[in-house]
Amino acid sequence: MRFRDRREAGLRLAARLQRYRRRPRTVVLGLPRGGVPVAAEVARQLELPLDVIISRKLGAAENPEFAIGAVAEGGEVYLNPEGVDSAGAAPADVAASAARQREEIARRQRLFRDGELLALPPGATVLLVDDGIATGSTVIAAIHALRRQGVARIVLAVPVAPPDTVEHLRPMVDELVVLLAPALFFAVGAFYEDFAQVSDDEVRERLEEAARDGRRSGAGKTRPVTRAAPRGSP
Repeated sequence: MRFRDRREAGLRLAARLQRYRRRPRTVVLGLPRGGVPVAAEVARQLELPLDVIISRKLGAAENPEFAIGAVAEGGEVYLNPEGVDSAGAAPADVAASAARQREEIARRQRLFRDGELLALPPGATVLLVDDGIATGSTVIAAIHALRRQGVARIVLAVPVAPPDTVEHLRPMVDELVVLLAPALFFAVGAFYEDFAQVSDDEVRERLEEAARDGRRSGAGKTRPVTRAAPRGSP
C-alpha cells in the first residue's frame, strides 16, 4: 500500500479521526515542513483549527544527518541515548547543535507565526500530525513540549511508521493512529508516489488557507506569501 501524495494521506487519516470532527478545544498541529500538508487536509476534513509545532533534529557533529535527539519550540532538548552513544557526542557538541536548531526554530516562528509562541486553548486536545516517522526524535521532542504546555490529550496521527517506533511511541501519547506499520521499512518517502520536498512558502500557504477559512489556531497569523524572485531577476 502506498499513498499517492500527502493530501491523500491526510484524507485517509481524517477518515480514521472522524470522532474529533468539530470537537471543542481540539487543534491539529503539523510538524513542518512535510507534516503540514497532511495536517492541513486533516484539519479541513474535520473542520478544526490548524497550526504548527516546530521541532528540529539534532545531528551528530561528524554526520549532521544522523539524529542524536531533537528540540521543539517551548520544550527542552530530547536526547536519544543510543544515538548519543553511537555518535560519541560530547556535551559541547550537543549544546552547539541545540543552539543552531533553536535559531532555526526562531526563524520559522517568525515565518509561520509572526514570531509568536504557540497558543493552545486550555485543556486542549492536540492531533499531532506528520507525514511519517522513522526514528521519532522530532515527534518525541514535540510530545514533550506539548506535555510541558499542559495539554489534556495528545493524539499522534501519522500515515506510516516502522513497528518498533510505533511501540516506542505508543505509551507517550493518549492515542496513536498509524495507517501503515510495515515490517520492511527503509524510508518514509518509499510509501509515497509523490514525496516532493515541502517549501516554507507551501507551509505558509496552508496556514493562510486555514486563516481565510477561520480555522487558524491561537495567535497564528501569517502575512501574505512573498516568493523569492528567480536568481538573476531584478
